[in-house]
Amino acid sequence: TALLSPTCDDTAVEEAADLALRQINADRKEGYVLSLYRIFSVQEHPQEITGSVFYLILDVVDTECHVLSKKLWKNCTARPDHRTVYGQCKAIIYINQARSIAHLNTYECILQPVPPRYIWRVCPDCPVDDCPTEPRYLEAAVQSLAKFNEKSEQTHHFSVLNVTRASMQWVVGPAYFVEFLIQETSCSKNDT
Repeated sequence: TALLSPTCDDTAVEEAADLALRQINADRKEGYVLSLYRIFSVQEHPQEITGSVFYLILDVVDTECHVLSKKLWKNCTARPDHRTVYGQCKAIIYINQARSIAHLNTYECILQPVPPRYIWRVCPDCPVDDCPTEPRYLEAAVQSLAKFNEKSEQTHHFSVLNVTRASMQWVVGPAYFVEFLIQETSCSKNDT
């Protein structure tokens, strides 16, 4: 059978894009949940018996939810334009509604941050993204978590697993902004 070119706002296409993005996010082990910005293009290949294979190109942006949260993309807030990572995901997904099958055959996502020149033009005073592996950001995360450990009513201490995002802004001096993952330790808060 021939390839069909349904419209991007077709209900079946929107459902295919949603299911593909859910499976892409579930497969990712690091980074942030990707949200659908728009369906860039689609082709549909109806199968002989039932179902269709959809060839999708999706424009995506990252959200404030880390992939380890396992939240659905629709339940996550997209970042402001000057703080987002954007890109495209090419996906091939087989969907058979009669048998409730949705199988993501393959996908490839190419992501990139918003260029600094755009950020400075839109928001010249905004923090600028930096490399999260720099020691100063780990130090900032450790200091922040120490305050949390001190004030929380949890029974165990938490430690920094890794810094996932970092940025810096000059105010009177440098101000560091970090997003990081934490993990509960076996160290009781009653122990020294």
